[in-house]
Amino acid sequence: MAKIVNYHSEILVNLRSTFFKMNKFFFALFLLFTFCIITFSEAQTNSEKFTISGYIKDDATGEFLIGASVYLKENKKGSTTNVYGFYSITVEKGDYTLVVSYIGYTEISQPIKLDKDLRLNYSLKEVTTVMDEVEITSDAPDKNVKSTDMGKFTIDVETIKNLPAFMGEVDILKTIQLLPGIQSAGEGNSGFYVRGGGPDQNLILLDEAVVYNASHLFGFFSVFNADAVKNIELYKGGMPAQYGGRLSSVLDISMKEGNSKETHYRGGIGVIASRLTVEGPIKKDTSSFILSGRRTYIDILAQPFIPKDRPAKGSGYFFYDFNAKLNYRLSDKDRLFLSGYFGRDVFKFSSKNSGFKSDVQWGNATGSLRWNHLFSNKLFMNLSAIFTDYKFEFGATQDVFEFRLFSGIRDWNAKLDFSYFPNVKHNIKFGVNYIFHTFSPTSVSAKAGDVKFDTGEKVKLYAHDASAYFNDDFDVTELFRVSAGIRYSTFTQVGPFNRYVKNSFGQITDTIYFSTNKKVAFYQGIEPRLSTRLTITENSSIKAGFTHNYQYIHLASISAVSLPTDVWFPSTSVVKPQTATQYALGYFQNFKKDMYETSVEVYYKDMRNLVEYKEGAQPDASVKDNVDEPFTFGKGWAYGAEFFIKKRYGKFNGWIGYTLAWTTRQFADLNDGRPFPAKYDRRHDLSVVATYDFNPQWTVSAIFVFATGNAATVPVARYFFEGYLVNDYGDRNSFRLAPYHRADLSVTFTPDRTKKIEKKKKRMEKRYTKKGKDISTIVLPHKRFKNYETNWNFSVFNLYNRMNPYYIYFDSSGDINSGTLDVKAYQVSLFPILPSVTWNFKF
Repeated sequence: MAKIVNYHSEILVNLRSTFFKMNKFFFALFLLFTFCIITFSEAQTNSEKFTISGYIKDDATGEFLIGASVYLKENKKGSTTNVYGFYSITVEKGDYTLVVSYIGYTEISQPIKLDKDLRLNYSLKEVTTVMDEVEITSDAPDKNVKSTDMGKFTIDVETIKNLPAFMGEVDILKTIQLLPGIQSAGEGNSGFYVRGGGPDQNLILLDEAVVYNASHLFGFFSVFNADAVKNIELYKGGMPAQYGGRLSSVLDISMKEGNSKETHYRGGIGVIASRLTVEGPIKKDTSSFILSGRRTYIDILAQPFIPKDRPAKGSGYFFYDFNAKLNYRLSDKDRLFLSGYFGRDVFKFSSKNSGFKSDVQWGNATGSLRWNHLFSNKLFMNLSAIFTDYKFEFGATQDVFEFRLFSGIRDWNAKLDFSYFPNVKHNIKFGVNYIFHTFSPTSVSAKAGDVKFDTGEKVKLYAHDASAYFNDDFDVTELFRVSAGIRYSTFTQVGPFNRYVKNSFGQITDTIYFSTNKKVAFYQGIEPRLSTRLTITENSSIKAGFTHNYQYIHLASISAVSLPTDVWFPSTSVVKPQTATQYALGYFQNFKKDMYETSVEVYYKDMRNLVEYKEGAQPDASVKDNVDEPFTFGKGWAYGAEFFIKKRYGKFNGWIGYTLAWTTRQFADLNDGRPFPAKYDRRHDLSVVATYDFNPQWTVSAIFVFATGNAATVPVARYFFEGYLVNDYGDRNSFRLAPYHRADLSVTFTPDRTKKIEKKKKRMEKRYTKKGKDISTIVLPHKRFKNYETNWNFSVFNLYNRMNPYYIYFDSSGDINSGTLDVKAYQVSLFPILPSVTWNFKF
């Protein structure tokens, strides 16, 4: 009977797989057919239409504003600016009122006569007074209801700076962990998991360059310096077709371009790190630059206090970041951008007593060269050449023995993207992308004096990664809007490469050699993307989304958090591409003139070909063996509901996010093939964020988080075997640590310089009058430093000193023969209450 059931189950699985593949094929044909019909029908429109286009920028800095709202008041039709500040609106001939708005900036309203194509560039001025009225937050306040976006968040950098910060360091990644559907990797950790996906399933971009390891200090700080960041967009559902290569999310971060009007300096001095940013014009209103650096200095401050006779004298740890960006406006149709990032973590240990020394370094380097060109008022192009490099190096010496370990990944990337705006009903994007990957899985070298040990050849893997996409965001009717896209991707692993052939005993019997650029493995896939929005009322809508993604590169981790020792590797003839299909449904509604925005989203995600280390395997298991030898493969599924409420403006604002979720994995070689909870499975996840502006000088922010405890595998029984205590472990991840909860608090004080300047003025006038000098020649401090600003941020992490579990371990005491044997579990916690203070300045 069991055989019959299994037989029928296999038939159902095969039918499901075949049906799903046919669905993808017909869905792709449907999209292409729809796009052709739309394009043809638009071409047949007889009404005379003209286009308004241009760029929107900040009046004070000259930086382009991303997501500024531009629309026609009479018909409410319009657009938002893209990542380069460009907009385009095509409508019928007529008289209109053009409205340009952006959150925190003064709105512009201008009558126009549209009887020809118009190029209109605008500079918006920042609102300088504190107001509670809706007009200063007119950046499409109903966008969350009107757009097709699902699971998308745009995060304001200045808001992040006011929130409580771990050790005073403003952290973008820790902030996104406060959003529903996004989970922290652990206590104080900047790693994150999205809707049941793993850490490698998040695409993190900095000016289009992939950042492979986005954290410092083993995950406690992120690599992003907030002073250099302009815009942050997060997609955790409904990923547009221009993004690919990952299953779960996209975090797209854009760097500032630099002030093209005048030179400015900003920075901060904190408990463990300081930072400095310089920006200004190279040629006013034409070209600008920004340079931003950050470094920790605990290693420098601590050294004088370590006695010279201590064994570890000379040991230390630090990290640093450096961001740079240049831009040049060649003409009104052409712009160049050159940006880069370089960061390193450096840990050194030296023991005088044993003579042991170690040096560990890891970090990212990225570079992006981009050219924007405007072919017409409707067609915008961006051409990018991108370089990405991540490497991890470990070295140790003792006497004559030397050991080194290395791993990394390097990409050369070329992208061509187009944005086409045929009319106000359509926003079309299409393009191509090519990446050449060089993978360096774990390689080891060792020697003792002049004797070198045979640890195998230094392995490098090579792959070509190519894709093309098409996406149209369009109105079907006034109430129904669709964003439909398709992405075609290919991945080819090429030589030089050695495949070791083994016998049934695991012994290598032969080697298959693939020469340079010879195909080792080839994969391809069609990735449909669909998001829809149905308007219910003026301030509410229902949205649905479907995405199917392929992921061709993988990260294997032996830890519950992402560490620099984790290894990136490609799809091979053994390691298949990961795939994920996600279905989502949501209800969105705003209240009280868009002051409050709310949403409820439910999702189901099916994942295949997931990768884990085999039981007992280590990263160096592939040394002198096939690089994919340590891995096992399985499937997973995740589902849940996300609730979100946000107050957008006013003295008191913030949000509440709650997630109810289940995440499960199943591997034939793990847990005896039975399903088990993923290590980041959390049933409940709650975040509360609140900010209150008492006045222009004082701002208070607070955070509270609660989450179900992490899943862990622990012993359920013990027995003695040949005099040794042996642990018998239960099912994988069947034990839950204690729930995690924590409250943080911060107070930001911005001194009022007006009173000080007035006092200074009176004293100088009195002194000038006494000496008979002309008081009109007085140069006041506010004239010498007219843009000088400063504030103090006081933060308390873990306000009520909660001892949250980081991990648990077991230890025994006593003796079994005397009947005093006692085995106890001990909890390790990392951070008690941690106060910090940071001084920030700008001039």
